[in-house]
Amino acid sequence: MTFLPRRLSTRLILSLLFLVMLVGLVAGFVHMKTQESQILDAMILGADQLSGSIAGATWHAMLADQKAAAYEIMQTIATKQGINRIRIFNKEGRVTFSTVTNDFGTVDKDAEACSMCHASDRPLIKVDASSRARTFRDPDGRRTLGMVTPIYNEPACSNAACHAHPASMNVLGVVDVTLDLTVVDQEIAAVRTRALLISGAMFFLIAAFIVAFTRHYVDAPIRRLISSAHAVSVMQLDQPVVITSSEELGELARSFDEMRIRLKEAISELNAFSQNLESKVEERTEQLRIAQKKLLHSDRLASLGQLSASVAHEINNPLSGVLNLAMLLQRILKDDGIPQNRIKESRDYLASIVRETARVGHIVQDLLAFSRRSKSHQRADTNFNAIVTTTVNLISHKLKLMNVALDLQLEGNLPPVKCDGSQMQQVLINLIMNGAEAAQGRPSGTVTVRTGMTGHGGDLVLEVRDNGVGVPPENTARLFTPFFTTKGEGKGVGLGLAVVYGIVQAHDGEIEVQSKVGEGTAFTVTIPFQGLDVAPAAPETSQGHPA
Repeated sequence: MTFLPRRLSTRLILSLLFLVMLVGLVAGFVHMKTQESQILDAMILGADQLSGSIAGATWHAMLADQKAAAYEIMQTIATKQGINRIRIFNKEGRVTFSTVTNDFGTVDKDAEACSMCHASDRPLIKVDASSRARTFRDPDGRRTLGMVTPIYNEPACSNAACHAHPASMNVLGVVDVTLDLTVVDQEIAAVRTRALLISGAMFFLIAAFIVAFTRHYVDAPIRRLISSAHAVSVMQLDQPVVITSSEELGELARSFDEMRIRLKEAISELNAFSQNLESKVEERTEQLRIAQKKLLHSDRLASLGQLSASVAHEINNPLSGVLNLAMLLQRILKDDGIPQNRIKESRDYLASIVRETARVGHIVQDLLAFSRRSKSHQRADTNFNAIVTTTVNLISHKLKLMNVALDLQLEGNLPPVKCDGSQMQQVLINLIMNGAEAAQGRPSGTVTVRTGMTGHGGDLVLEVRDNGVGVPPENTARLFTPFFTTKGEGKGVGLGLAVVYGIVQAHDGEIEVQSKVGEGTAFTVTIPFQGLDVAPAAPETSQGHPA
């Protein structure tokens, strides 16, 4: 899992600082190594010059046969600061002189200082100073520089009468000088310290410049762009975007500002179009309102005409029958009364007149009920199951005559409902009698009346179901339309269900119908309890009443 910062400016600053630090470390390391190498080379050069001087002085002293003077010179030089030891050993590696007491013995020719010359069968004669130098630590742990310088068998020496070495011997011996590097190491440490301080100072200066540069030329413009983008996102389009820190960001800012201007123009055009559209919608709405008002007026006139025609048709038929029967009775009736042989016929005519007159009365009652369906009536908290029981008792004899059974399924824990009891009774009579007429003549014709509550308990549910002939789907949606009937000619004006619909709507309820041809029809009425905080009614026993 990485922990890189999410901001671009921070990432850029950290990346540049890491690069600068890496370059600074490498440069400082190279600089320190160069300085150390230069100091060490200078030390080697000085040691070579000193060793050469001692070798030259020794050569001249030996040539003059003054070994004691040469040794005294070396003893004097060895007392100087920084010089640890001076010694001379011959070609075989045996120490012939040393400024350190008891420092005698034989030198290992395979040692690092001697290996350059004695690595092969034929020893080298001329070796550069760096190859003759070695660094090591003395028994006290101090770093020491050792420089060996050959003493050559010059012709002036080999030709001398006192010289004991033949001319074929190139090297007579070696001068070995060891120098203390403590001062040099202190100087190298000082160089390292200075290099670290300079590198640190340069790093902090460059870091400050990078941070300031990035903040000014990268972070600040990006922040302005982000602020402008947020302003555009909340539709604040009056704030221009101006960035001059760089050519690329400036071009991006100009493109963004052009987008802002175009968006502002588009929104202005859209607002103007919306206002124009609203004015047109208001104008069209006013025109539609006027047209709807005219249409409603025309529809009322058409409904009134349809009502007048339906009423005239429904009343005219029984009145025509009554008129014809009255005219027949008028012919039968003589001055001395009704002839004996036509008394039964006259009674039949009178019965038909009573029947047709009652039919006219039923039509008038339906019309009066339909006209009063939306009027306000007194409502009270009512036990709906009691209304159902009372209604069934009123119409039970009619159901018996129609040979239709009535099945009551009454919920025994119904709370009171605020309603108009007489109107609810009218709803029940219409629905039950419609179901009975549909189930009449069917095997085991039955009308089921069920009461209950919805799942949340906020509405009363009344269901009236029959197992009659059913209603075709194309007629189901028209059942509540005034003057629509499926009973046939002379059996009603089609206002019963319209009256039921009006009463249910007046009680803020709903009515639904489901029907299947050959299986029956079910009407479901829901009426709200209207949040009455009352105790539930006493349980009643559901029972079935045979008709």
